[in-house]
Amino acid sequence: MNRRLFLQATAAAALISGCARWGLSSAVAAPADLDRGIAGLQSAWAEIQYETPQDKRAAAFEELSAKAHDLTTKYPTRAEPHIWEGIILSSWAGAKGGLGALSIAKRAKKEYETAIDIDSNALDGSALNSLGVLYYKVPGWPVGFGDNHQAEYYLKQALAINPAGIDPNYFYADYLVYRNHKQEAVPYLEKALQAPARPGRETADKGRRMDIERLLAEIRN
Repeated sequence: MNRRLFLQATAAAALISGCARWGLSSAVAAPADLDRGIAGLQSAWAEIQYETPQDKRAAAFEELSAKAHDLTTKYPTRAEPHIWEGIILSSWAGAKGGLGALSIAKRAKKEYETAIDIDSNALDGSALNSLGVLYYKVPGWPVGFGDNHQAEYYLKQALAINPAGIDPNYFYADYLVYRNHKQEAVPYLEKALQAPARPGRETADKGRRMDIERLLAEIRN
């Protein structure tokens, strides 16, 4: 039941951590309260993922998921809060680990699917990217819903929307390494390192670049 230690570093999901920038793809501008809410979730997520001791992350992500759900409840027809609730749930599942995380991962999957139904381009396709990550991190049948074909489908869609983004390139490379196509992953990792900085996402960018360097070192050793 390995699947890369079942959701380890799903923050991905993170996706996913997330989007190339906090910008809305929807035609209607976001309310200021939604902007502030998303910015707060992004900042708190990065602090937990990259600056909090590993043994304290699960509890911290669980607490943050409640705040994310409050924002989703307030703005149920916006894709962005669904994306971030999904990212935080995925990260909580990754920090928790084991079969007990599967129910949390299923909740994240539902949030991503809802976001895609609302606006698949929101946050530069982050729901597509994060859902793809879930599909290759979660064990497959009969334990979970993991599916490599679905993973590749969604990861490639995310790359098509945001081809220069740090997260889509990193996670597609990580998927290729998982599928034992290590050399094919290198160009995507190199492209991820060249991705433009995301204003207000300095902690997340620094942490993701460390992830990229570790994966490159793994390939080259």
